[in-house]
This record gives sequence, structure tokens and C-alpha cells, in this order.
Amino acid sequence: MTDTVLNWQQRTLVLVVLWLAGLYLRLTVLIAPPLAPLIDTELLLSQTELGALTTLPVLMLSLGALPGAVAIARLGPKLALVFAIVIVVLTSVARGLAPPIWILFFSTTLMGLAIAVMQPAFPALVLRWCPGFVALGSAVYMNGMLMGEFIGAGLTIPLIMPWLDNDWRDILLFWSLPGLIVAMLVLGSRHLGIHQTAVTDERPPQWKPPLSEPRVWQLGIILGAASAGFFGTNAYLPSLLEYKGVLQELPDYLFIFNATQVVGSLAMVVLAQRLVGSPMAVILIAWGVLIGLVGVVLCDGLLAIAAAIALGLATCIQLILMVALVPVVPSRRSAAPLAAGMFMIGYFLGFLVPLAGGLLADSLASPAMIFAPLILLAALAITIAHLSDNLSFKAP
Repeated sequence: MTDTVLNWQQRTLVLVVLWLAGLYLRLTVLIAPPLAPLIDTELLLSQTELGALTTLPVLMLSLGALPGAVAIARLGPKLALVFAIVIVVLTSVARGLAPPIWILFFSTTLMGLAIAVMQPAFPALVLRWCPGFVALGSAVYMNGMLMGEFIGAGLTIPLIMPWLDNDWRDILLFWSLPGLIVAMLVLGSRHLGIHQTAVTDERPPQWKPPLSEPRVWQLGIILGAASAGFFGTNAYLPSLLEYKGVLQELPDYLFIFNATQVVGSLAMVVLAQRLVGSPMAVILIAWGVLIGLVGVVLCDGLLAIAAAIALGLATCIQLILMVALVPVVPSRRSAAPLAAGMFMIGYFLGFLVPLAGGLLADSLASPAMIFAPLILLAALAITIAHLSDNLSFKAP
């Protein structure tokens, strides 16, 4: 294998295309919460159905990881990413064809499966497009993903709804259709001067996630702790604040908690080369997740806000640390399968553990117990980070 040395213009172009593609890992998912009241007014959905518009794609991120690895093995990471982005756009727009309601949820399911193909495609593509700066490439597309969360959830209500007269179908079109331009940029990357490193390994590409390897479980559980902490806190913070008698503070908490994701991802763009592959960084941030969760539950006032900030930063940085490790594994052929296995485990935990918290709280009639499974998973992640010797890959 010989690596291509990219000049600064080529590096910049690579990073811009990766960032734009990264937006569509979450943008179409996180426009659902602000649109939920508009959709509910027309379609009269239950609370469970409204919640499923956001949580169903998270489950698909886990269930679709294996088909995603197969698609990458057959098509290669670039074509798999292009096709997945196109499907995300089409299915996101297709949600607006409802009623009937089944179209809304069928399209949402397919959209989640397409995003599940995108996720393991990125580490494999970064490995080919970013010789010598894979940690930076990973941090940049992850920043795009987290910015997609913030843009979709944070800007839809104040900026896009008034402009488009609160028409939720037009809003879906507005956020989704630019993804076709992004897909064309990825497809035409060679014509833009983006070249992948040459690979001389002629063996058939791997696609099966290495679930027999301890490493994939270690990475998956630590990723799952970050995912569960993020999605679980977003989902159950209203119930917790109502239990504490401060529900009126919910908008402030949600804004602060989600804004920290942007801050953390921007920090990792600068610090990725230093932190990715550092066992101590993984351990310290895992402790940040645990302390943040405990603080959100037990503290009030400024201490609770500080805990929310710590939790938001920690879940963001831990996610990036885990995902950015994948492209620096020794074998190029194992990048996509390892990513698929890690995402399959991590996002299944990100869906299951918050659900378990809700069931536990219902059975004990105590909203504070919602966070108990999240805290236990965070503690398990710390234990794994301390004991594991497979988290110290050197990031090139």
C-alpha cells in the first residue's frame, strides 16, 4: 500500500465534503422533535408514536449495522455512502406523504436503515481519503453529525417554521433535498481532486462484524454509555425536572445540554490528533459521563446545570473518541466490520438502556429511577476503559 500525500487545498476539500456528508447522519432525524406538534395536529398521533419518530431511527442504527457492512463490502465505502444519502433524502421527504400513518413510520424506518449504512462507511472512507490525518477527518465528520443535530433541532422552530408558514412537509423538503447535492459531491470526489490511498490488498473485503473479538464489545459498550447518556437525558429530562418541581427550566436545560455537543465537537477538531488513541482520555471522559449523570439526578440549580454541561461535553467527546479509533485499526479491511459491530452494540444499548430506565421508573413510580440504568452502564464503561489494553491505538 502506498499513501498519497495531499496538499492543503486537497485536505481542506476532503474535510469540507466529509463535514457536509456528516450533517446527514442526524439532520433528518432531529428535525422530527420540533415538527412533532405540527404532525400531531394533523395526524393525531399518540405520545408513543410521536416519540417513535425520533427513537425508531436510533434502533435502526443498531439493527441496520450488519446490512450496512454487507453493502460496504459489495459496493465500497464511497458508493455505499452515496446510495445511503440518496435513500435518506428520499425517505425523509416521503414522510410527508402521510396520511396514511403507516407511510410516516415505514419511511422513518427505511431512513434509519440508510443512516445505519452511512455510519460504518465513514470510518472506511476516512481511512482512504485522509492519509496521515485520519483522526482529524473523523473529528470533522463527527462535528458535521453533531452540527446536524443542533441545526435540525435548534433552528427549525425559530428560523424555518415562520419562513415556510409552519408547513411541516415543506420543512422536510427544505432540510432533506440538499442531501442530493452532498451525494453528488461524494460521488464526484475524484473529479474534485480527492483521491483515495492505493490499496494493494486483493483479498475479498470483510463484512462480518468481529463479534468474537473483545475489542468490538469494549468499544461498543463505551459508545453505548455515551449514546444512552445523550438520548436518555434528552428523552427523560422533562420527567426528571417535573419530579423536581422545576419543569419551567426545561428549555434552558435542553438548550445548554445540546449546545455542549457543538462545543465538544469543535474542541475535538482541534484536539483529535492528541486525544484519539489515548487510554487516559477515554477513562477521564468516561468518568465525566458518570459524574454528569449523577449530578443531573441529585443536584439542583447551578450545580445541576454544571452537571448537564459536563454530561453533554462528555457524551460528545466519548462518542468521537470511540468512532475515531476505528480508522486507525491495523487492517483497512477490518475498519468497516469493526465499525458495524461497534455501532450495532452501542446503539442497541443507546435504545435499550433508556427504555429500561423508563420501565423501571414506571414500575417503582419514581422518575428519578429513570437514570439508574444509565448510571450503571456508565460505571461499566469506566471499568472496561480501566481494564482494557485495546484502546491505545496510535492515531496517525
